[in-house]
Amino acid sequence: MLHNLKQLNSQNLSKEEKYATATQSIRAVCHGESSMIANLANTSAILKEIFNWHWIGFYIVADNELVLGPFQGPVACTRISHGRGVCGTSWKTQNTIVVGNVHEFPGHIACSSLSNSEIVVPIINNDAVLAVLDADSVNFNDFDDTDKLNLEKICSYLAKYFRT
Repeated sequence: MLHNLKQLNSQNLSKEEKYATATQSIRAVCHGESSMIANLANTSAILKEIFNWHWIGFYIVADNELVLGPFQGPVACTRISHGRGVCGTSWKTQNTIVVGNVHEFPGHIACSSLSNSEIVVPIINNDAVLAVLDADSVNFNDFDDTDKLNLEKICSYLAKYFRT
């Protein structure tokens, strides 16, 4: 099942159907695996295969910064300060941020000039942000409430793999 994920892009599946497959696949690969890094790596690969976003990955809170973790896509920014850019703002506010046009977001960090929209979802456990999931698209307004709801569910699931 997991090796056919890329084929979902060529099928006329709704976004909800794609997320149902993504969630099922993420739970399958994470089940029984205690490594946070392995689970984040496989999650980013699954989401990249199904949605084909420009960039998808995680930044992990370490030493009061967001540090690049597992991802799929072009080279990315390595460290992000608290409150800086979309990722740092999501970390600071502990809220998901959906940006339809990143060029209009104050302080946006342009790791890739090809990115035009973005969603960042914090991974929270015990009221602390442990990491953020970051997805970038070359399309404007590519992310919506369906993405927000489903990525928040995925991040809530992943939170249990972090040691606090």
